[in-house]
Amino acid sequence: MTPPVLLIVAHGSRDPRHAATVQALARATAGLRPDLRVETAFLDFTLPSVPAVLESLAAQGVRDVVALPLLLTRAFHAKADIPSVLREAPAGLRVRRAEVLGPSPLLLQAVERRLYEAGLTPADKSATGLVLASAGSTDPEANAVIAETARELRRAGWCAVRPAFASAVSPRTEDAVRALRADGVRRVAVAPYVIAPGRLPDRIAAGAADADVLADVLGPSPELARLLLLRYDAAAAPARRWAAAV
Repeated sequence: MTPPVLLIVAHGSRDPRHAATVQALARATAGLRPDLRVETAFLDFTLPSVPAVLESLAAQGVRDVVALPLLLTRAFHAKADIPSVLREAPAGLRVRRAEVLGPSPLLLQAVERRLYEAGLTPADKSATGLVLASAGSTDPEANAVIAETARELRRAGWCAVRPAFASAVSPRTEDAVRALRADGVRRVAVAPYVIAPGRLPDRIAAGAADADVLADVLGPSPELARLLLLRYDAAAAPARRWAAAV
């Protein structure tokens, strides 16, 4: 039985770096499982759109798709926008929705990978304070996940970790950097908890001007690629069980 197509659903951005990063992540994911067809679509700003990709897949005879929201938390896009657009899928095309990416230990590993690539080492953890800087949301559930992720990083050995947000809620990145300095932390690193470049990640970078280290966005890290496949497998499992029974 042909496995369901993995459709990565990203937010989209006017910044071309966003789509390039999403496509790189899709290639990394496909590289881990060559038998799996991986497609990408965007909710806004960027083409191809989700309806266009679903129509194209249906026209090609595809009958089973797993749509995976490329989101770190269950905020508005995960709860409203994506379910709404998927409900308009063409007749005859079965679309199952995977869970969002976070929370996951693999995301913590991806954050630390980017910090080490920026010049830190595991030996620096106990003397380095982190600002975990996310996009921010009006959804309290999403922001609570970011706060818990910050606590998980603190438990992983970083001397102090503060969450920050680029929009919707406070504190901003620069405020969290100042707070860590006020607490006596001598080395401060900013870890953008975002997947791809764009307007809000640029705002995070600007707010990190007084930090000692600024890590890159999560991007097409091996941990993210593996996490996409875990979420895909969990959503695709019912079809595979049915196929085995038949």
